[in-house]
Formats: sequence, C-alpha cells, structure tokens
Amino acid sequence: MIDLKLLEKPELVEEYKKALTNRGASPDIFNRAVDLAQHRKTFLTKAETEKARLNKLSAEIGNLKRNGQDASELMQEVERIKQQFKISEEDAVRVETELHSLLLVIPNKPHSSVPVGPTEKENKIVQSIGAAPKFSFKAKEHFDIGEKLNIIDFDRAAKTTGARFGFLKGAAAQMERALIQLMMDVHSTQHAYTEMIPPFIVNSKSLTGTGQFPKFKEDVFHLENTDYYLIPTAEVPVTNYFADETLSEADLPKSFCAYSPCFRSEAGSHGKDTKGLIRQHQFNKVELMTFCHPNLSYEVHEQLTSHAEKILSMLELPYRKMLLCTGDMGFGSTKTYDLEVWLPGQNTYREISSCSNFEDFQARRANIRFKPKDGGKPQFVHTLNGSGLAVGRTVVAILENYQREDGSVVIPKALQSYMGNKTEIR
Repeated sequence: MIDLKLLEKPELVEEYKKALTNRGASPDIFNRAVDLAQHRKTFLTKAETEKARLNKLSAEIGNLKRNGQDASELMQEVERIKQQFKISEEDAVRVETELHSLLLVIPNKPHSSVPVGPTEKENKIVQSIGAAPKFSFKAKEHFDIGEKLNIIDFDRAAKTTGARFGFLKGAAAQMERALIQLMMDVHSTQHAYTEMIPPFIVNSKSLTGTGQFPKFKEDVFHLENTDYYLIPTAEVPVTNYFADETLSEADLPKSFCAYSPCFRSEAGSHGKDTKGLIRQHQFNKVELMTFCHPNLSYEVHEQLTSHAEKILSMLELPYRKMLLCTGDMGFGSTKTYDLEVWLPGQNTYREISSCSNFEDFQARRANIRFKPKDGGKPQFVHTLNGSGLAVGRTVVAILENYQREDGSVVIPKALQSYMGNKTEIR
C-alpha cells in the first residue's frame, strides 16, 4: 500500500502518476484516490474545527451556569454543532473507507533503476552464467524424459484430480525431496536464514497484507464456507508472521527460509504450458524472506538474489539474471530480478526464481513496524522475498540439462549425497 501522505503533495502525485503510466496502469483510480484524500482532509479539518468550537462553548456554558446566568442559547448552538460534527465524522469515515479500498488496488512505484517498458521484451539481461549443454541428439522435454523413465505420471494425476497435476514417483520423488533438503540446508547454514515450515492455509487478511487480495483473488483456491485459503506461496504466511507487530531496530534484519507446497488456480493461463511441470496447480517451493531496515533493503535485495543463484550454481545449471522492466513487474514490487534457467528441451530460458524488493508496500498493508534505536517514531520495515528455488522447475531443469541420448539422466554432484549417492537415473 502506498503512503497516504504522498496523495497530499502535488509534486509526489505527479511523480507517482508517471510511475503508474510506466507500469502500464491507468491513473484513473489513482486520480480518484487523490480526490478522496483531499475530501478526507477537508472533512477531518472541519470536524476538528467543530470539536474545538464545542469545547470552547462547553467551557462558556459552564461559566454561565456557575454565575447563575442563562446558557440556553449557547446550549442550542452546541446541539447544532454536535449534529454538524456527527455529519463531518460520518463523511470522513465514508471517504476513508472508499479511499482505503482504492489504495489496496494501486500498484507499487518502480525504483528509478528499473528499465521502463510495457512488456517482457524490455527486460534487461544483467548476467548470463554457465554454458548451455551441447547434445549430439535432439534434446527432449522433461515430460517425455520423465514418462519414459516411469518417474512422472500425468495421466493418472488427471484421473485422480484433473489437469495441471502430476505424480512424481521413484527417482523423481526422491529428487524433489532431495532438492528441498539441499535448499533448506544451504540457506540455513550458509546464508543464515532461520528455517520455517509455515501453515499452508491462511485467512483473507494475510492475503491482503501481501497484496494478493483484492486484486488477484481469482488466482487463489478458497476453502468453501470459510475464511481460509490455500497459500499461493510461503511469502504470504511468512510475511504476516509479524503482522500488527512493532519490532526493535536491533532485531533487524529478520530472515527466514520456508518450505511449502504452493497452490494456484492459474486463472488466465489457459493454453499456456498445459503439459508438464512448468505451470501446475500444486508445486513445492523454498521461499526466502527478509524484514530489514529501509536503508538496507537494496543491499539486501542483491544478497537475497545471490542466495537463490547459489543453488543454481551448485547444481551447475546454466541461467541468466534478468532485471524486470516496469510493465513486467509484480503488483507490489518496486524492483525485481528474475532468474531464468536454460531448458534445452524448450530451447529457451524459463523463470525459476523471482526476487523482489517491496520496500514498505507490504509492511503498510500488514502493519509491520520497527522502533528506531534512537527512540524516534516507529517506522515501517522493508520486506523482500524470492524463490530459493521453485522445486518442480528445478527438477525440470535437471532432467533436461542432464539428459543422455539413451534416455537416462545424470544426477548433479551436489545432489548425489541427498539421493543415496546415486549418480544417474535410468
């Protein structure tokens, strides 16, 4: 959520409207929010003036009564002002309610370092790491590899559940579990994140806190007749771990690595990645999450991204680091790096991690503050998160990059000890 105060400063209003235009968002809602903010200020000022007048008249009435004088005229005036005050308060509440609803659907302002552009074509390649493998045969896609090795079964998943689900069996199931263990081990021991397994179900307040609600409600699975929802990512429960709390500056930063399954309806993705593990309704992910001082968030953003990169490097998977443009960024992000892994079967790079700095956007929605050590007023923390990594897509990347002509797959060295020292799948 954006800072309400910026709506009252003309120079900041114009700056934000330009930022929204760069994101491809219409400024109409923002303009309405600016108007409501002005109305709110007017009603509040009026109510304060009326309250001050009431206090003054009450004192005058008290003096008249103590001196045995008639105070009826002033008492009538008090009743009239009370009615005006009540109307002013009601107007202020009505406007504030509408304003709050609008603020929840206004996206965050991109950082000045973010390239301006409407589509992913304007994303910037920051760095390419590792060479794509060269095969003497036509590279297969992961679903062909997995089905022929009898370690992935989509047909029976479609029977038991529906489209965009899969059974992982044998070596694939073992690899999925091994990758989760590897990621959690590395992030907790080498990068000093606190391990966490969060609830996989949250309430609507938590989803509002991180920015999924109300704008992206259709993307989330709802448990009927409850205020419970399946999490689209561990970001939601972990961010809200400190909701409505005030931390001390000395406690910052707070960093967590969280394993969870993720559930997404994939609304609007009809026809996209209908086959395989790339776009599933259910998948596993290890999430990195940090709460930090506002002065450090961009430094932390680089660190967090490098921690996700570490896993790709250990698995010796070729990837590239992308700086997303304004039109391709997530709703709440002010700056995002996507890590895209090379998939030989598709002959392209695909996202395997998205690492974002939200500044205080989520903290305002979830009301997460810290008390400065100098004793000043509490401030909102900055929140950051990123996939460290999306586990299913990592399985995809390994199957495709480590495939052999005979259909077998080499297990990356970093993963072998987690898979009973196996060196291959056949």
